[in-house]
Amino acid sequence: MLITFEGIEGCGKTTQSDLLYQYLLQAGHSVVKTREPGGTALGEALREVLLRKDLPVFALSELLLVMAVRAQHMEEVISPALADGKIVVCDRFVDATYAYQGYGRAIDLGIIETLNRLVTKGVRPNLTVLLDCDVEMALKRKSAASQVMDRFEREDISFHKSIRKAYLKLAEEDSKRFFVVDGSLDRSEARRIIQEKVESLLRNHGI
Repeated sequence: MLITFEGIEGCGKTTQSDLLYQYLLQAGHSVVKTREPGGTALGEALREVLLRKDLPVFALSELLLVMAVRAQHMEEVISPALADGKIVVCDRFVDATYAYQGYGRAIDLGIIETLNRLVTKGVRPNLTVLLDCDVEMALKRKSAASQVMDRFEREDISFHKSIRKAYLKLAEEDSKRFFVVDGSLDRSEARRIIQEKVESLLRNHGI
């Protein structure tokens, strides 16, 4: 089973994915926690390149780097874990590419869809948790948590607003897979809501 977390910078998705991972471990499940971009030695190295604020990266180059990371990630981590019957909790996955490189960078969605099918071999998340919150609040939260802002975090606020709008559009188009959670909620309340949703999903799959 593949559970992914999505959202704009500072929405709380990394915190909530970590909390879910710990919860599933404590419940006795076999679970793998990973992230994109990253997840492998190659992926983490390319992540550093993608996030460097002093390095100009063209939109198409950015997309191809993201796909290279995902191809390695699938082969090395996600596919083997799923084949072993493990639960995979992933901080960002295919939807981030549609939001950031598609709607954010204006790359044709058809190109992204073709590349995603190629690198994932058709694997799609069973559940995608979208932490949605106000852009200004999220960026303020992010800047308070870190003194160093990466290349994406330093984008103009209009870019971040387009990403949020894209995520909400994706969630509306695939409402059976997406589970939208208010990112402004208290951390413990958001955790409870997500855990209840995941428990229901696992029961429905006999896990």
